[in-house]
Amino acid sequence: MSFVFPDPQEMQKRLQDFVKSFGNPNPMPSETDKEDRKEKFKEKILQFQFTPKEIKSYLDRFVIKQEEAKKVLSVAVCDHYNQVKEALMGRGPVHYVKQNILLVGPSGVGKTYLVRCLADCIGVPMVKADATKFSETGYVGADVEDLVRELIQQAEGDTEIAQYGIVYLDEVDKLASSNMIGRDVSGRGVQSNLLKLLEETDVPVKAAYDVLGQMQSIFDFQRGLRSLRKTINTRYILFILSGAFEKLSEIVQRRIRRSHLGFQPHGPEKVVADLISEATTADFVEYGLEPEFIGRLPVRVFCQSLDAEDLFHVLRDSEGSILKQYKSSFAAYGIELKFTEEALRLIAEKAIEEGTGARGLMTICEKILRPFRFELPGTGIKEVEIDPPTVMDPEGKVLKILKELEETKKNKEKEEIEQFLHEFYKTNEIRIIFQNEAVEALKQEAQERGISVLDLCKEKFKNYALGLKLVKKNNGLSVFTISKEDLLHPDETLNNWIAASYKSDLLQSTESNSSSQSNN
Repeated sequence: MSFVFPDPQEMQKRLQDFVKSFGNPNPMPSETDKEDRKEKFKEKILQFQFTPKEIKSYLDRFVIKQEEAKKVLSVAVCDHYNQVKEALMGRGPVHYVKQNILLVGPSGVGKTYLVRCLADCIGVPMVKADATKFSETGYVGADVEDLVRELIQQAEGDTEIAQYGIVYLDEVDKLASSNMIGRDVSGRGVQSNLLKLLEETDVPVKAAYDVLGQMQSIFDFQRGLRSLRKTINTRYILFILSGAFEKLSEIVQRRIRRSHLGFQPHGPEKVVADLISEATTADFVEYGLEPEFIGRLPVRVFCQSLDAEDLFHVLRDSEGSILKQYKSSFAAYGIELKFTEEALRLIAEKAIEEGTGARGLMTICEKILRPFRFELPGTGIKEVEIDPPTVMDPEGKVLKILKELEETKKNKEKEEIEQFLHEFYKTNEIRIIFQNEAVEALKQEAQERGISVLDLCKEKFKNYALGLKLVKKNNGLSVFTISKEDLLHPDETLNNWIAASYKSDLLQSTESNSSSQSNN
């Protein structure tokens, strides 16, 4: 059987359908919507009137400590976006040198959070990525230009908005070049590729390896259309890089020691945090960063480590405290979550032992709250308070709460049964007695059906008031005992009692007539 190859038009149609199958299922915004969004964004930037103090005040609401870092960032961001505003008004400088920022500090001190809060304050798109996922172009791994393309995605495809965004690249210290023989594709090569982005370059909106973009270019060429290569300029994209630079303090310490010759006194030894803050360009170069690369990061911010007191304030005072997330999670089940101040201090102390800064807070909170989040929803409990004993033994506190809930439930069920029996006797002057097995059966059925024992009793014995009055009238009985078997078919049990009462009444009537005849 021979294979018939489709003609060019049919082939093009199939390829177009294939491309569409990978398209965005959500409808793209119209040109009018794009223009409206663009104008609103432009107007917001043109109205940028923040002062460094105002931005720092905003950051103070979310980030604890890092006073110097917040000041430096506030000044740099204000200067940058004032330059952006001038550019939008057509008054920008011919040669603008960006104040790209390098954040240095251990993990968990708030570096990423600082940048995220900055982006929220200004209202610009932001992209966050780890430097470890990139490699030199042509090797396995992502290309650094993808950062800018992702910024376009954050701006919903609008390059004019994206070109004023923020790119945050974490773990940049992992790019420090090694002494390996051959090409260092994950270190020095990535630094070289970042150089052009940090200053000014045009980045293609579609990557060279973008299959869909290539196919669309082929279709345009076949139609005789000249496809213009769309690009985005990085001149006004603010780059903020960060890293822990764990061994940097050792380099600084060696440099300081070399600078003190002979027996010249040089005072007490400085702690590691103080040493890092004195790092110079030469120290970063010795660490493994290229001189051209570190030279394009003129604004350097050194973040301080957090102690237990700082973590306590992160929990209690920060508007971005993780406690708000947990309280919201519990509130979804109708449970109010509370923490004593002593518990918060103990959580902070335990988080310090984790050695991951503020991230340790979530680790400790997860460990404490996990049994509560699993066991308590649906139990009807309305409030949970976390105190120091709970922090030390959360499982024990959960078991205690569940035991108290069980006791409360039993007492409530007992009160509801007694309430039903009392109201039935008060209304009908007929007493009902439940055997112990019947009581337990009522409780179990109420639990399985998710209703109260009182409602279950009213449902099962809704016909008993009229029926038992009839029985009482026939044979004078006013006390009735209900067994577990009677609960299975309560109406059948009532009918049997009524039928038996009529037989008893008939028997009594017959005996009465016989007695009368004998007397006569």
